[in-house]
Amino acid sequence: MTDKTKHTSFANELDLVRALAAVLEETGLSEVEIEKNDVMVRVAKGGQTVFTQAASQPNPQPSDPASISQGEVASAASDPGAVKSPMVGTAYLSPSPGADPFIKVGDHVKEGQTLLIVEAMKTMNEIKAHKAGTVRQILARDAEPVEFEEPLVIIS
Repeated sequence: MTDKTKHTSFANELDLVRALAAVLEETGLSEVEIEKNDVMVRVAKGGQTVFTQAASQPNPQPSDPASISQGEVASAASDPGAVKSPMVGTAYLSPSPGADPFIKVGDHVKEGQTLLIVEAMKTMNEIKAHKAGTVRQILARDAEPVEFEEPLVIIS
């Protein structure tokens, strides 16, 4: 890539950030994200802008949410051990940044134990185990959006 191409690409990225910031202002949203051609841009109020380039991941672990197909998600949703999100929000796997996660695959959990947090409208909502058992899969990714009724964890 030549210096001129890099400069043009950078200018295009800045234009995209400005356009996304304008969308935030117009809509009152606190965050907007767009992904195209393996490039993801997220702009959030408070000055956080993230550019990432998708990279291939070698042999993801079975509990890695990125390795789960749509069919597996559908299957997980009907699993009797599925703990589903009660709301749209952002999932957090640990109580605070840098802290150990609430659970790991293979952990034994008690009924009512906190598994993760879903943040919705600046409120942290603890998602608790509906039964005692062993954590078989963690489907949610840390600091990633989740949908209503999306399976987050499978307990067997």
